[in-house]
Amino acid sequence: MKKYVGAVDQGTTSTRFIIFNHDGNIVGVDQKEHRQIFEKPGWVEHDPMEVWGNTAAVIQGALAKSGISGDELAAIGVTNQRETVLVWDKNTGRPFHNAIVWQCTRTDSICQELIKDGGQDRFRVKTGLPVATYFSGPKIKWILDNVPAAKEAVLRGDAMFGTMDTWIIWNLTGGVHGGSHVTDVTNASRTMLMDISTLQWDDEILKILDIPASGLPKITPSSDSKTWGSSKIDGPVGARVPVCGNLGDQQAALFGQTCFQQGEAKNTYGTGCFMLLNTGNRPVQSKHGLLTTLGYQIGNEKPVYALEGSVAMAGALVQWVRDNLQMIREAPEIETLASAVKDNGDVYCVPAFSGLFAPYWRSDARGVIVGLTRYANRYHIARAVLEATAYQTKDIVDAMNLDSGVELTSLKVDGGMVENKLLMQFQSDILNVPVIRPKVAETTALGAAYAAGLAVGFWASSDALKANWSIHTTWKPDMNEKKRAKGYAGWKKAVEKTLNWIE
Repeated sequence: MKKYVGAVDQGTTSTRFIIFNHDGNIVGVDQKEHRQIFEKPGWVEHDPMEVWGNTAAVIQGALAKSGISGDELAAIGVTNQRETVLVWDKNTGRPFHNAIVWQCTRTDSICQELIKDGGQDRFRVKTGLPVATYFSGPKIKWILDNVPAAKEAVLRGDAMFGTMDTWIIWNLTGGVHGGSHVTDVTNASRTMLMDISTLQWDDEILKILDIPASGLPKITPSSDSKTWGSSKIDGPVGARVPVCGNLGDQQAALFGQTCFQQGEAKNTYGTGCFMLLNTGNRPVQSKHGLLTTLGYQIGNEKPVYALEGSVAMAGALVQWVRDNLQMIREAPEIETLASAVKDNGDVYCVPAFSGLFAPYWRSDARGVIVGLTRYANRYHIARAVLEATAYQTKDIVDAMNLDSGVELTSLKVDGGMVENKLLMQFQSDILNVPVIRPKVAETTALGAAYAAGLAVGFWASSDALKANWSIHTTWKPDMNEKKRAKGYAGWKKAVEKTLNWIE
């Protein structure tokens, strides 16, 4: 009997395999970190072979730790860091270059050339996105322009392009022995190459970027009853299990939070910080710096769209404090430091390490710590680091309220940083709305599991998924308006200091 659904969660800093039961509870998990490769300032890479090796290891690890066999899984879903892209040889399975990570800014000159010919919004009507280093398409172009072996493989018809979901699914379903070359609508919507109305690769944009359609994966629904193939018996699962759920990590969290109604929103606090608002079956073009993106698509149903605000540095900023400044040994210690003072002492940290994402979209910005006096100490800096995530979220909420015409009344939250009670309380205070954490905080992997389980009938409908959702903790605002306004004014002033750093 098929009792469980598995989900590969291929993230920016680690890969996990999580096994869920019918109630949406975790019954098995394993996790491995992979290297962050920084060859030049602003460049970020991952080794795709290391990531696939880790994926295979955590699948085996989670099954072994839980005592569950692969043939007890009804289906497997995949969720992934979005916009991270690679090019590989379909005959050997070897990448031509490391994967270029979503945080990487090496494509700035490509983006500036694109902007020259039509402005930052030249593709926005079709793609929902501004021209920015964040997205996958220019990264593919960079590899083809700078790696001769990749270009030669394209001319031979041997090159495959894909984001990390595509890479994982291809390997999981057979790799060089007939692996499925697919991506879903959510990941495709982050490439800057897909028309979000037709859900097809756009020939005009491909021509402008000189990217051949032949190397791109097939675009599929996020939950697909046709499935894209099965895991192989001689692979890490050890059984033939349908692989039939796939969503970019933030859309997976939207799905896992069961934000199925228009107007429902979630915020994920991970390496970055990502807020999505369900806008229903039509794309809403943003006028305030947000992204118009695909939320999800179930089978042949109409696609669901979302507005998204993206923050590059959230948990990654805490990692930087740990690894670069060595102020703490473990990430949770940041809360202890920050709790030692009652406020930030007028210190602000704006982590524009790779420029500013939504709603500013300024690749010329760089990080700052401002407001320092002799009074300031490491406790104030620790608090400013945590508050930066909450302030960046407020920037996005304000833009979202303007674009949607609807005031946010509460915020569902998930991701690793929701364990930080000080941050969650400050987030509620600065937004002046309740912040709600669900019982199962691993909503990204849960969303991928839900998509796969729906495809094979493990869960009958979205109503069954909603029935699984329950509240763990609610934080309510406890800050007067004067203090809130003063704090946010200081933040906006600090943001101004990051601009025009790069010529």
